[in-house]
Amino acid sequence: MTQILTFLGKGGIGRTTVAIATAKQQASQGKRVLLASQGSGPELSLLLGLPTPPEPTDIAANLKVVQFNTPYLLEKAWEEVKKLEAQYLKTPFFKEVYGQELAVLPGMDAAFALNAVREYDRSGEYDVIVYDGTGDRETLRMLGIAEIGGWYLRRFKQVLEGSDIVRALSPFWQPMSGAVLNVDWSKTEFSSDRIDEFLNEGKSALSDATHIAGYLVSGDDAASLAVAKYRWGEAQQIGLTIGGILVNRGNGGAIGTEFDPLPVTTIPSKSGDDWQPLIDALPNFGSQIASAPKPMEVDRSAQSVRLFLPGFSKQDVKLIQSGPEVTVEAGEQRHNIYLPPALQGKPVKGAKFQNQYLTISF
Repeated sequence: MTQILTFLGKGGIGRTTVAIATAKQQASQGKRVLLASQGSGPELSLLLGLPTPPEPTDIAANLKVVQFNTPYLLEKAWEEVKKLEAQYLKTPFFKEVYGQELAVLPGMDAAFALNAVREYDRSGEYDVIVYDGTGDRETLRMLGIAEIGGWYLRRFKQVLEGSDIVRALSPFWQPMSGAVLNVDWSKTEFSSDRIDEFLNEGKSALSDATHIAGYLVSGDDAASLAVAKYRWGEAQQIGLTIGGILVNRGNGGAIGTEFDPLPVTTIPSKSGDDWQPLIDALPNFGSQIASAPKPMEVDRSAQSVRLFLPGFSKQDVKLIQSGPEVTVEAGEQRHNIYLPPALQGKPVKGAKFQNQYLTISF
């Protein structure tokens, strides 16, 4: 199984540098590594000292790099979409539209980056994928697409299924979404239930820390530490396990117990073209992830759910129950707890926020 690693922290703190060093470290251990970047700027190319193409390209032994380009990713599937549209709809409206034009729609960058990572993950060609996002908010939103998409789908399911336009377009939507997302809908009935199942597959993958995990990158100054802790809480909200914190350009000992129980690793700043000191200082990512606190635990015997929400206070957390699930809002993220059968249908009896944990009783 491929391991996906990503990094969160304040802008300018060195996330991209740490991502490159991590990719180099993993490749030096004999693992097949893909360094995938969402950024459209020249930073990655400058740090690597070579161009970053839109397709995976070898840059060293066991190491490939790719820089996602949303118009390029969409254009790859767009001609197939146009053919399907002409086949299934009487009034073609895509013929004069180019893939690059749809790339400006909100969320397209995140959707295509997520799908590209998913495809590279499923390819079996890589042992490790190091994902360097455009920023911490965007990275969390990208990884949380399945969580948020599932929430909206379940609430608007009846409206969508009863809509005339949805019924008219559904014969086209099935093959079109398959072409863009590389999803084979032909093996099962195409329905809102199947889409929900598809989104749940994404949430399950995210909840497996051995498959996908994040690390915080911070200095030892108050501002970057505050951002790192806030991102830690938001990551827990979407089900992303945080394995540790890397203190860049500072003293890890100055943090104290603020990030307990995360392991703290102090890393040096990169000097010139010499990556080795930074690579040598990086932690053993696998062992740290194994001991990381889980975002959520369900205790069936006690009829309770326990969520780890560092970086938030009681006033930051909002609790909503709707049918068989409970929604926890904190920061800019929404965590939808789809309750196990033993707890479904039971009202929330109480909620307690203590020592960074939210405990919900039924």
